[in-house]
Amino acid sequence: MPILPHDAHEALLLNGFSAEVWMPPGVTETTVRERAGLGQLHPGDNGGVGLVLGAGNITSIPPLDVLYEIVANNRAVVLKLNPTLAPLMSVYAAALAPLITFGVLRIVQGGSAVGSYLAHHDGISHVHITGSSITHDVVVFGPGAEGARRKKAGTPLLAKPMTSELGGVSPIIVVPGKWTKRDLRYQAEHVATMRLHNGGYNCIAGQVVVVSAEWPQKQAFLAELRSAIDRAPARHAWYPGSQARLAAAEKTYPTAEKLGVDGCRLFIDLTSSSDASTIEHTEYFSPVLGIIEITGSGQAFLDRAVESVNRDFLGTLGANVIVQPRDRKALGRGFDEAIANLKYGTIGINAWTGLGFLTAAAPWGAFPGHTLNDVGSGIGVVHNAFLIDSPERTVVTGPFRPFPRSFAHGEWALFPKPPWFVTARSAARTGELLSGYASGPSWAKMPAVFVSAFRA
Repeated sequence: MPILPHDAHEALLLNGFSAEVWMPPGVTETTVRERAGLGQLHPGDNGGVGLVLGAGNITSIPPLDVLYEIVANNRAVVLKLNPTLAPLMSVYAAALAPLITFGVLRIVQGGSAVGSYLAHHDGISHVHITGSSITHDVVVFGPGAEGARRKKAGTPLLAKPMTSELGGVSPIIVVPGKWTKRDLRYQAEHVATMRLHNGGYNCIAGQVVVVSAEWPQKQAFLAELRSAIDRAPARHAWYPGSQARLAAAEKTYPTAEKLGVDGCRLFIDLTSSSDASTIEHTEYFSPVLGIIEITGSGQAFLDRAVESVNRDFLGTLGANVIVQPRDRKALGRGFDEAIANLKYGTIGINAWTGLGFLTAAAPWGAFPGHTLNDVGSGIGVVHNAFLIDSPERTVVTGPFRPFPRSFAHGEWALFPKPPWFVTARSAARTGELLSGYASGPSWAKMPAVFVSAFRA
């Protein structure tokens, strides 16, 4: 089911990008349409009061989760802010004032004790959490050794429905091809963005790049990637615990290169190593980027890469695939089958999965199948503005090159270097203009957006 572009405005603003929702095998288009609507199919039903344990990294997550609880599930909401975002209490209260006034939202603050108290309160009928699997397990099973015992026994303390979005280790699979020097630099900046956006504190920040051991341009790409990570604008390590996680990564991988003006970005080249298990199983939630290699080229490489990330990587939230259009065309059905075999909730093809997050129409969450005892990247979805029942995944596709090189190589895409790239010089101004456009969409506002974006 296509969901991006949704209208003519999106088709122009995000020209060259598209997104579609994939349903589980056997679900027909007719079934999707019949079941779409979720709580709005029965708006008179009362879903009780839901607790949203808000994220601490991206400011849009708490209100998006609140809206999904209200609209999709007919619930009133208690939103507990993460202490990291506590200073924004007044901003959230002002932005969500109509919901507060209407009596369907209350915003509270506090630490883990407050969150645990609310989760187990008799007045709460459902809990949604955005965070880590560790925090999830403390809420569900309790802390310490006793909580670990309950988890092992499968006897949760929390006896009510719970959904979650918990991150993971996001792979970036680079399909080998014959790239130009400008392609190498552009895609290196693309990967650097996947890692360094928001300082690296994203649940789908790309953490491990998977390259072919037999790619003739492997070293040239890695050189560009080092440079892109190194020259990206400095950003304060603002998220709690970042320095400790960086230190842990450096202790595990003492050959890690320190990049950036402050030396707080770790580039870990494991292409000559036989043990990448720690970086594949640890979400560092800080500017740590690892590189691993797999043998093969073409379809053989892609199939092995998909098998590897499905088997070895922590979580199933987001995966990225970078492939030159002519190589994708040459792979044909084999490429499509590889994407179908990639078990992640959002897959980006020549587009960072973060665009799937930004497109609130798209369902956002882990690949289906996780349980409270094996929660992985979480249970259920949010965003999902079309209210699709039980989606399997979102697939986002973008252009391999920015305009005008896209046109020169046969891609009909007018999009320049994306303003979300960490190397985009006009990102702040373009973001400001896009915010103004979002608050009141108008064709008249678009020229200024384009002028700013093309200065990137």
